[in-house]
Amino acid sequence: MDRKVFFGVIIALLVVSAVLTAGCVSNQTEKKTYIVGIDGDYPPYSYVDESGNFVGFDVESIQWIAEQEGFNVEIKAVAWDGIIPALLANKIDMVYSGMTITPERAAQVTFSKPYWSVDQGVAVKNGSTVTLDQFKAGNLTIGVQRSCSADQYIQSDDFFGQAKYDQMVKDGKIKLYDTFPQSMVALENGLVQAVIFDDVNIKDYIKGKDGIVMLATIPTGEEYAVAMRNGDTELQKLINDGLTKLMASEKWNELKAKYIIEA
Repeated sequence: MDRKVFFGVIIALLVVSAVLTAGCVSNQTEKKTYIVGIDGDYPPYSYVDESGNFVGFDVESIQWIAEQEGFNVEIKAVAWDGIIPALLANKIDMVYSGMTITPERAAQVTFSKPYWSVDQGVAVKNGSTVTLDQFKAGNLTIGVQRSCSADQYIQSDDFFGQAKYDQMVKDGKIKLYDTFPQSMVALENGLVQAVIFDDVNIKDYIKGKDGIVMLATIPTGEEYAVAMRNGDTELQKLINDGLTKLMASEKWNELKAKYIIEA
């Protein structure tokens, strides 16, 4: 073989090898994408702004964690009463949207470490003569988002109990709504006399509004965490590591100042 031809073949092979190697490195270093399920109407934790962007305390939190831990995220709004079924059906990879750890949920999914604690709040119209005793006795028409922790709480033996709850739903004394804001609009329009929901969300909703007030806070000490499928130990470690870094960072303080109403 002519030496020029021989060396030409060698160079060509080296070029091809370099291209293939580069392709392998690129594939090896490509970031994994996780689909994050949220309630898209759940301010201040997760919602859609006027420009159609997903925003909120939890949305910015997972975006920061993804950047720190080296993965990508795709945010997807899912109806709350179907969000765990969506997770179990592999339509999303995690739920990061103010999800309270409950025994019922813990039986189906794996949770991250807790990152926030809330109590239940009861909202009424400003000037209302409604009392907390009337609320606890079930002598009011109550609005609540279906399948949320508040809904589960008033079903529990610590509150109405299942039999009384079911009867109140049947009698129209408990009205179930798809989203928390829908329940608050119902309160504003006089369709219900009180709404129960996480206190932070109520405080966020009523800021700057005179028509609704917080009647009371019911101490429940509920903890928010990120939900994942059982067996997703690698993802759980990623999220736990990310939460630890986030909660120790200045970003955490920025997010609290931006989204969370403490008073």
